[in-house]
Amino acid sequence: MAAEAADAASAERPLDRTPLHARHVALGARMVPFAGYDMPVQYPAGILAEHSWTRESAGLFDVSHMGQAFLVGPDHETTARALEALVPADIVALAPGKQRYTQLLNAEGGILDDLMVTRSADPEEDGALLLVVNAGRKYADYAHIAAHLPADVSLVQAAHRGLIALQGPKAAEVLAALAPEVAEMGFMTLRSVKLGGGPANVSRSGYTGEDGFEISAPAARIGAIWDALLLDSRVRPVGLGARDSLRLEAGLCLYGHDLDETTTPVEAGLTWSIQKRRRAEGGFPGAERIQAELAGAPKRVRVGLLPEGRAPAREGAEIATPDGTVIGVLTSGGFGPSLNGPCAMGYVPPDFAASGTRLDLIVRGRPLPATVAAMPFVPHRYKR
Repeated sequence: MAAEAADAASAERPLDRTPLHARHVALGARMVPFAGYDMPVQYPAGILAEHSWTRESAGLFDVSHMGQAFLVGPDHETTARALEALVPADIVALAPGKQRYTQLLNAEGGILDDLMVTRSADPEEDGALLLVVNAGRKYADYAHIAAHLPADVSLVQAAHRGLIALQGPKAAEVLAALAPEVAEMGFMTLRSVKLGGGPANVSRSGYTGEDGFEISAPAARIGAIWDALLLDSRVRPVGLGARDSLRLEAGLCLYGHDLDETTTPVEAGLTWSIQKRRRAEGGFPGAERIQAELAGAPKRVRVGLLPEGRAPAREGAEIATPDGTVIGVLTSGGFGPSLNGPCAMGYVPPDFAASGTRLDLIVRGRPLPATVAAMPFVPHRYKR
């Protein structure tokens, strides 16, 4: 009920705008409400063209609606231990300049949100961690984190910063033309470089399955960085529509769809994000349940599904066995332009999770045959 009340309250508020809003309008973007913001869903070229351009060259995304915050304590050990009380990842072992994906958990091990955690490479910032959380959850996340911190650790919101993502096989060449040192960066690392006339935090990461970068800088300068990148003919702006089709092909979860407060990281296939020490020691919310699932089997697991034919199955479609027994539900689904066919994700009991298992997706009351398939549907091309 609290979540529903928060959603209703946010629906009544005027839409927020990112620092790049006027630029989107000038580029002819179709703007839509998303997570309380007026965001570009596509530009005149269209979703299919933007999707393909990102796979072939370099797509530029405005993700300034995401929540950025700093967790600050007297030293890394103290700050990391404070965060480890809320997430299952090993934050203490996070090296300077490294980034890690994890989840905020409730007492039952359900996912309140998923987030990125980065440790600065600057020795003078040794007690600080940069957090990036989902736009629709950021205020709830901030309140939850702040309420569970020890007295010597604080949460500092960074609403004054913008965030953009440059994704695709030519992203490194493009960004290196402006900041040559990024060419040396590995996947899930961060460094500070000069962009747009001042320092910017650049991480080699993203949400498309492609190589690429996320760039965080003060809102007053994020527009200059955006403009400089778009001057390169290899770069085109990309909206939320292609962002979703790209992440679906990459088999990446979307909070509020593939992840929610009833779903554990083990059920979601995110076991890889729980490092060995945390699996053994626990000490995070819902640890007993998650450790039991790691030792045995969860009641359900996230799987990839390839429907037959060309018609996509959408979120909410029931998953059934060939004899008509409903065993699960789709949490994401659509047409994969690079895959050249439909793909989907959903939850089923482990007995039905093996690749090649034949199932039906109930679309408009009729069974659509589908096959369980390994993810990602389109191979990742991260810079290892």
